[in-house]
This record gives sequence, C-alpha cells and structure tokens, in this order.
Amino acid sequence: MSASLTDDLLNQLQGQPLAQIGSQLGLSETQTQGAVSQALPLLLGALGRNASQPEGAQALFGALQRDHADAGGGGAAGLDLGGVLGAVLGGGGSRQTDGAGILGHIFGGREDTAAQGLGQSTGLGGGQANTLLKILAPIVLSYLAQRMFSGGNQAAASPQQLGDALGQEHQRIQQQGGAGGLLGAVLDQDGDGQLGLGDLLKIGGNLLGGKR
Repeated sequence: MSASLTDDLLNQLQGQPLAQIGSQLGLSETQTQGAVSQALPLLLGALGRNASQPEGAQALFGALQRDHADAGGGGAAGLDLGGVLGAVLGGGGSRQTDGAGILGHIFGGREDTAAQGLGQSTGLGGGQANTLLKILAPIVLSYLAQRMFSGGNQAAASPQQLGDALGQEHQRIQQQGGAGGLLGAVLDQDGDGQLGLGDLLKIGGNLLGGKR
C-alpha cells in the first residue's frame, strides 16, 4: 500500500460525493474540499493509533469484516461511495452508517475535541465539523474494508496487514504540518500517548458488532 490512503480516498470522493457532502453542510466546493482533506487524515491517523497495538488491530479488523466488507454493495468491483454516502445522509440507522457511534470508538470519547480542532483548523463551526466527521467515519471504514477484502485480497487479509497499513498512514500524517499537528493535539489530550484502546476493544460486543 504505497499510495497514501488519505490521498486515494480523497480522489475517490471527488465530484458528486464531495458535492453531496458540501450541500449537506452548506459549504462551497472549495470549503468542502479543504475540510475533507483535513478530516480524512484525522480519522485515518486516529485509526492508525488504535491499530498500532495487536488487540486494537484485531478489534478493528473484525468490525470491518462484519459490518463493512460489502459496504454499499460495492463488493469486489470497488467501493460504492455513492451507496455508502447515500445511506449515511439518509439516516438508515444501521451499525454500518452510524457515524456518531463509530466516531466514539475511533476517538475514544474525544470526538468533541476532534470536531473542535477540525473546526478551528478549517474555519468551520464545531457543529459543521462534527457533522462532517460523522459523515466521513462510515466512509473511511467502508474504504478500509474494500482495501482489505476486495478482489484477491480476501484470503491474504489479516489484522496485522491492516495494522501495518494504518501504521504507515499514521506516520505519514504525523510528518505533515497541519494535519499532523491537529492529529497530535487531539490524540494526546491527556499526554499519555494512548487513545481509547479500552473503548475500541468494546467494538466486539457493542455498537460495531454483535449484540449490545
């Protein structure tokens, strides 16, 4: 996975998907592009931190396999972003599209901090930034599932492969100026260098998987 996950996903969102997101938030095309290009590294970087430990990668891998592997019906043919986005904006209410719940797991209870940071860095209000993260979180997970499980990757996919890919992305993002600084500010609020792993491990029996 040599190409940046952030850049790859941002490219797939060009055109109609970005226009739909912008319409939902009341933003211009330029504002939407700028906000999404900062929100994606924040989400992928946080997931990279979570997956840096084997149990975190295992929990995330299981959630992707269970709830996101055939997101939007795209299957092996590729990610059907329109289907996922339509379901998210339509408020379908499934685990696959519950942006608020997914954000809680990704940020370990710091989703408000993430939204505030994103709002400050992009010029969006906190409410708009929070809505944007809720829209993008299911798309990011569906994208990762498609990378892991589509085509000939199914048999080779493993939690370690997922952790390695996200770990590389996390390192890339940390080396970037704005996105890396925002990510660090959100993740290390308490200075312990850990991000809600305990919360992430609840995925198996909570919102992203199985019964409550």
